Amino acid sequence: MTQNLPSRDIARTTLAVLFIGILISASFWILHPFFTALVWATMIVVATWPFMLAVQKRLWGKRSLAVTVMTLTLLLVFIIPFTLAVVSIIERSDEIVGWAKSLAAFAASPPPAWVEQLPVVGPKLAARWNQFASVGPGELSERLAPHAKNIVSWLVAQAGSVGMMIVQFLLTAIISAVLYANGETAASGVCRFARRLAGQQGEDAAILAAKAVRGVALGVVVTALIQSLLGGIGLAMAGIPAAAVLTAVMFILCVAQLGPALVLIPSVAWLFYTDQTLWGSVMVVWTIIVGTLDNFVRPILIRRGADLPLLLIFAGVIGGLIAFGVIGLFIGPVMLAVTYTLLQAWVSTGEQEPEKSSVDAG
Repeated sequence: MTQNLPSRDIARTTLAVLFIGILISASFWILHPFFTALVWATMIVVATWPFMLAVQKRLWGKRSLAVTVMTLTLLLVFIIPFTLAVVSIIERSDEIVGWAKSLAAFAASPPPAWVEQLPVVGPKLAARWNQFASVGPGELSERLAPHAKNIVSWLVAQAGSVGMMIVQFLLTAIISAVLYANGETAASGVCRFARRLAGQQGEDAAILAAKAVRGVALGVVVTALIQSLLGGIGLAMAGIPAAAVLTAVMFILCVAQLGPALVLIPSVAWLFYTDQTLWGSVMVVWTIIVGTLDNFVRPILIRRGADLPLLLIFAGVIGGLIAFGVIGLFIGPVMLAVTYTLLQAWVSTGEQEPEKSSVDAG
């Protein structure tokens, strides 16, 4: 005589799942203001963890001293300069707007003779230059008026959000300090959760995600730093005005995978326009060197962090930047790396099962 099994309580199961969903949603809602700072802090700590261990080793193995040094370094190298730069831009908003409006009275001179002699693009460039030079101040003012209005609106919007930006930076520093102090515990918890979720493959995916973050941080940020510094040195030696500001712009463009050419090429054109032919020729060569440097440096640095296809990392960087903004530079490659690893493990498992069954049958 078999005993009848009790029927599953569908209402109880549904309510349990619904209650768990409400708890998860409420937790995300509460943590939403800290989400950006939490993600940035996690990326920073994962990328700089080996450096933190090296600092701890030099400070007699004391974690508290190492955490203090890393947090102060984070404040000095990243947060404080960036915050001061934003505040400085906001404070000089009137000057920037006045400079934009003063362009209305600017009168461009005709192009030099050598412009038209340039191969391929010379005639078209000279025609465009002549067209721009023939525009009167009144017409130029009408064309620039909408752009000046947009600049004012943007500066006002940034002035309203600069306080929140500083708060987010401070939160990033605080969360980074907590993660530095309890890095092993946090990593162990993530690995245990991944193992509970997907077994050994889940733990391997979590470890690979950390390596991908470190690889992207090395490949993207360090390469951008090298390119912008070399480009800034060239601008300073050539006597380009506001070389420091242009160097900062180059760094942002390099992080965004746009490259330093958007700053260096106009600088070269300005040198030739002001009849500085020697420095213009030198900057042409320097622009080619700096602009192509990332093709050699970035793959080497990324491979040191994670042994992943370079095309996968590049697609993750570009796609993440478009989808999520600057923070997507790290989120995109990590998501693609984890997906790639799980698919690879799943395909490998599927290929091994027929081999085992054929051996058992034999």
